[in-house]
Amino acid sequence: MSLSSMLVPGPGRAPPHIVGDPAVLSPEQREWVALAADLGRSRFAARAERHDREASFPLENFDDLRQSGLLGLCVPRSHGGLGADFTTYALVVAELGRHCAATALSYNMHLSACMGAGFIADLLDMSAAQRREHERHRTLHFHRVVAEGRLYAQPFSEGGAAAAGKAPWSTLARPVDGGYRISGRKIFASLSGAADYYGVLCTLDRPGASLRDTLYLAVPADAPGLSVYGDWDPLGMRGTVSRNLLLQDVFVPDDARLLPEGLYHQAAQRYPYMFSTLAPAYMGIAQAAYDFSVMYLRGELPGMTPVKRRMYPTKQAAVAEMRIKLEQTRALFLQSTREARIDPDDDARQRLYAAHYTVMENANAICTLALRTCGGQAMLKSLPLERLYRDSRCGSLMLPWTAELCLDRLGRDCLYAGEEGDEHID
Repeated sequence: MSLSSMLVPGPGRAPPHIVGDPAVLSPEQREWVALAADLGRSRFAARAERHDREASFPLENFDDLRQSGLLGLCVPRSHGGLGADFTTYALVVAELGRHCAATALSYNMHLSACMGAGFIADLLDMSAAQRREHERHRTLHFHRVVAEGRLYAQPFSEGGAAAAGKAPWSTLARPVDGGYRISGRKIFASLSGAADYYGVLCTLDRPGASLRDTLYLAVPADAPGLSVYGDWDPLGMRGTVSRNLLLQDVFVPDDARLLPEGLYHQAAQRYPYMFSTLAPAYMGIAQAAYDFSVMYLRGELPGMTPVKRRMYPTKQAAVAEMRIKLEQTRALFLQSTREARIDPDDDARQRLYAAHYTVMENANAICTLALRTCGGQAMLKSLPLERLYRDSRCGSLMLPWTAELCLDRLGRDCLYAGEEGDEHID
């Protein structure tokens, strides 16, 4: 059994709560975060080392999520789900990320599909006809999740400008009688081979198509013409099993739409929080690295010789620095998460970029400092810190908001208003 499964606080040394002050949470939020913590501590953490080593998908973790009802966390109550809002979603995923980051990141993909068809769709402008159509379609999707325990993935990356929101998707959906024919390729498709449906982003195949013609379609895993291919042997997040998808003239019916035609673009423009949904898992990693370091230096790791290393001033200073980075990261993460709304003003949008960048960069900075502080033994694969370090390194590289793109957009938005530009000066 991995020692990460036994990371519990020593007597009187409870680690800081990942959600800040639990007193500010609603009773339901406390219940769901506590459920995530129990699953993470008692089951997911014990399995994390094996799935990381094998680069295998944690199917048993998703069986536990299914049985607990958490697959329906972001399904509206009117459709039988738990009806969690964006803040609650982020807190639950962050808590899971504390115990198994790959599970948290993959689970996030499923929840993102539920949020897109759920409360995000409810915030968008639609005609009465579009609203009725969407209600019919999402009733089908949400029944699959709640009643059948189906798992949805969200593959969007294609290795080009589309994943950064700068060009239309090269995956095309051609309208045909009763639905669409989809052709294209997706890379880094988390849950590959494990999902029941893939929420594919593609472009409506017509002359002059632009980002406004983006379609969001749920493709059944067993659809003829859909195949999963390629190896998966990355540095970190190995348990996500994010292989490639090939779609060759795959037919899906009209009710495969997770949003009406053209509505994804509106959601992308008006609800940018949907692009920061990778951050909660990395917030959990940052917390886990700090938790490990405190227990390691106090000599409280189960199964290890109880040698205390806390008396050295250099280590005390390093832990203080880690705690400061953790608090800075958590404060910005929680503030931005709790103000998620449609049409955020410029200040909130800029804070979202800053929060996403900070979580992704500081997660790795805290893990790096933890490795240096805890020393040689902490590099052993029998301990979770080595895995946390590798997983944390992946965050800043992930589209749609890499660290560089966050800086690029934040810098521009701080200095320019709307479509404002500069006159060319020779």
